[in-house]
Amino acid sequence: MAFLLTIDVGNTNTVLGYFAGESLVATARVTTIRERTSDEHVLLLRELHAAKGLALPEVKNVIISSVVPSQEYPLKQAIKELFHFEAQVIAPGFRTGMRILYDMPQEVGADRIVNAVGAFERHGGPCIVVDFGTATTFDVVSPQGDYLGGVICPGAKISADALFTRAARLFRVDIGKPQKVVGKTTAWSIQSGLYWGTVAMSEGLIARLREENGWPGAKVVTTGGLATLFADASPDLATVDPDLTLHGLRILHDRNRKR
Repeated sequence: MAFLLTIDVGNTNTVLGYFAGESLVATARVTTIRERTSDEHVLLLRELHAAKGLALPEVKNVIISSVVPSQEYPLKQAIKELFHFEAQVIAPGFRTGMRILYDMPQEVGADRIVNAVGAFERHGGPCIVVDFGTATTFDVVSPQGDYLGGVICPGAKISADALFTRAARLFRVDIGKPQKVVGKTTAWSIQSGLYWGTVAMSEGLIARLREENGWPGAKVVTTGGLATLFADASPDLATVDPDLTLHGLRILHDRNRKR
């Protein structure tokens, strides 16, 4: 069987997806290490393939999205060594089939464009993509499928780390949904702030984005490592597409292959 390997290198995690046609048949998630070498990537990819029961020759194409510049070259070299062909990399100038209406399009993170393409193709527009990752990002796509821009906020884990490092009497807590908003202990209060603060911020920004663009019924699609945690906290966050970025990469690969 022939597979397309999609790789999304994020600040915290690197996610891999194996596609047979439009079907996502296997995924893997590993920690992003900014100093990982090409040889280490080769070893890691070999182990992941073996763990998933896949043979290296079955991978016929690879496409990469990365927000970690130091990992682009070693990962490309590893792909070339393992599979004997060049990987596609989402970079400025890459044909996306989506107009990027940003003052400086080259500044937009590759993952944000990939998410926007995937959301519009899979869910239609207008839509707002909320990615609960290292940062919490909001990306806006018009009814015509144009990328309009968005919002970048600190992610819940960044906020937790900031509290822990900057407030001497506060301590680190896991991010989770507390029983009630009003905390009865310090840990509960911190957890409530992290969880319900993120939900309130998301609801408020979604409302403003809908109002500013005149789209009261704009769809909201959430993704990212923490998306499922917030899904049942608000109707605005209920539509979760956990593999949105991988599907976006698959769509972009297909578009460029046809061209």
